[in-house]
Amino acid sequence: MARASKEQTQAYQKAVQRILPPKPIARNALMAFLVGGSICTAGQVVLNLLKNAGLPATDAASWTGAAFILIGLFLTGLGVYDDLGRVGGMGAFLPITGFANSIGSAAMEFKREGWVLGLGARMFQIAGPVIVYGVAAATVMAGLLTLFGGTRAALGGP
Repeated sequence: MARASKEQTQAYQKAVQRILPPKPIARNALMAFLVGGSICTAGQVVLNLLKNAGLPATDAASWTGAAFILIGLFLTGLGVYDDLGRVGGMGAFLPITGFANSIGSAAMEFKREGWVLGLGARMFQIAGPVIVYGVAAATVMAGLLTLFGGTRAALGGP
């Protein structure tokens, strides 16, 4: 079978674009904002409750993050987070619950391949790049903060 030429490929893509329904960009953006905002608002409520209960701010932040990771894993296990992701798009996947979902869903999918080559090797297949680029971005930001005034100035200190 002969390969399609560049012109044929472009003509096909234009024909497909005419047939496809338009993407509801405004609706998708609104839903991402509402879902992501709701998750972050819930996180802020938990953080405030823990701080008001007497936990230091750093401990309260750690406990809040851990709680929302567990919530994300639990909702992934129940199959609820998939629906939340379909409705909320990036609003569901950007908070830490989405990171937990990416690890949990990969773990559930590859568990049948064994503990080492399945679960252990593939659990971070999706989340791995997030970790790598997150650490790289944090390193660059730390370097910039150190270079241009240090972290105290960035955090509002003297």
